[in-house]
Amino acid sequence: MTFARSLTVRPVDAVTRATPLTAFQSANSQVDVIPQEAGRAAFPRWRDIAAVAAPNLSFSIHNSLAAVESEWRRFERIAEGTPFQTYEWLAAWYRHIGIRDSAVPAVVVGRFAGGETAFILPLAIDSRRALRRLRWLGQDLCDYNAPLLSRDFSQRVTPSDFLALWRTLHGKMQSDPQLRHDWMEFEKMPETIGAQINPFALFELTPNADSAHIAHFNSDWETFYRAKRSSATRRHDRSKRRRMAQFGDMRFVTAVDPNDARTTLETLMSQKSLSLARKGIPDMFARPGYRAFFLDIGSNPAARHLVHVSRIEIGATYAAANFAIVFGDCYFHILSSHCDGRLAHFGPGALHLRELMTHAIGRGLRRFDFTIGDERYKSEWCDERLRLYDYSAAATWRGWPSSALSAARRRLKRYIAHGVARGVALALALWRGVGSARLIKHSTSRSGRGFPSSAR
Repeated sequence: MTFARSLTVRPVDAVTRATPLTAFQSANSQVDVIPQEAGRAAFPRWRDIAAVAAPNLSFSIHNSLAAVESEWRRFERIAEGTPFQTYEWLAAWYRHIGIRDSAVPAVVVGRFAGGETAFILPLAIDSRRALRRLRWLGQDLCDYNAPLLSRDFSQRVTPSDFLALWRTLHGKMQSDPQLRHDWMEFEKMPETIGAQINPFALFELTPNADSAHIAHFNSDWETFYRAKRSSATRRHDRSKRRRMAQFGDMRFVTAVDPNDARTTLETLMSQKSLSLARKGIPDMFARPGYRAFFLDIGSNPAARHLVHVSRIEIGATYAAANFAIVFGDCYFHILSSHCDGRLAHFGPGALHLRELMTHAIGRGLRRFDFTIGDERYKSEWCDERLRLYDYSAAATWRGWPSSALSAARRRLKRYIAHGVARGVALALALWRGVGSARLIKHSTSRSGRGFPSSAR
């Protein structure tokens, strides 16, 4: 099934074709971006939007990934986007999870008037309790959900163009029985895609409970390491490394053949499952298709240009393991694990992380993306925080309750996440205060000069 339609538009005076960033930033000043209320109309409140679709653009909608595989693979090599929207990642998701869940792909390919690809939107329709939902293809398993954009997209398409195009696209989907849906739920959308503002930032978004963190490399590993870690911390790292060396020879190993990659991934998933169980968190690999997905993409020779699977061996023990994607100039650190037992006390996971950053710098990569999650250790290494956003709206009256519940669920998740973060920050502050008090007490007792009794 393929739709194609050429589109025209009247000029919109309120928006100018500025630079790639300022075009969308200028438009944002014309957009009422306020917290999304469930059940609101499915489109942004934008004051000067044109009533017709975008200029010099056409689009087609495909419910078969194979139908657009060639163009998709070619475009992802030159487009701005994330590895979670590459063909290899989403095709593996569809094989192992999407088909099982009866998801209907709706891959939208946009083209400029000259025929060159302007964007790819990998969307899907799924059914939940007799309701149909429009979402990103593979949304739950993608740390970032976003379109692939041509590098000059923001120069050639204004915000009003994009929003008008979305209206036309959405109307076309609602007119097709296979693509018709009751509500939309787009999650974990980054505010930027490469050097461009994410065009979905024009929607009435709400912040995701989590953000992402990125480290930029501008030097060799030793320079970067000294800049990020104090001399005392580096000394502590060396001490732990020496303690781990007592358990056997230490090796950083990249899995280069499919069997080795599968063995490493099996270890990673086993270690990760045990770690999640100790924390009372449901095992992600117990979800149908998830384990098969990671074994597939991690050991598939066709994905070798994207995937990096590695481990730390100490003696005969796989002390730590990781799964990552290399895309463009960035290392995307997606999954990691470490062993249990006495060895775990000396930080094999932290050792592995340092080795991974050394590896990334050695490959000439410029960024290390820790992906979604606000764990404290990430901020110790990173200099950029990437905010993520969600969007939910009813497309029919039947979808209103689901949209309302989705909005309430996300608000509760944000409240809990921010409450935990504040609690952790307070606990750390109190702990530092206790540590300082102990230090003062220790120093005064050693010197024999305590506080005068009148001051106690």
